[in-house]
Amino acid sequence: MKKLPLLSSDIILRKLIKAGFVIAPRQGKGSHTALYKMDDAGKKLLVIIPQRDPVPRGTLISILKQAHLTKEEFLGLN
Repeated sequence: MKKLPLLSSDIILRKLIKAGFVIAPRQGKGSHTALYKMDDAGKKLLVIIPQRDPVPRGTLISILKQAHLTKEEFLGLN
């Protein structure tokens, strides 16, 4: 399995938007961005992305789990 690259939060954000996620309305201030998407079963998937450059690989793996995306699906998003 291919190792995930170190990516900035901006790149991760763009890829998740291409996967169908929408930026959640801002509530308060902070250094994180929230995205959401309704899955096929009607369940809301919520993903939180910290504003970092680069985002640690472990954090990216956690984001992909929250988004229900495989590494291959994520890397295929351009």
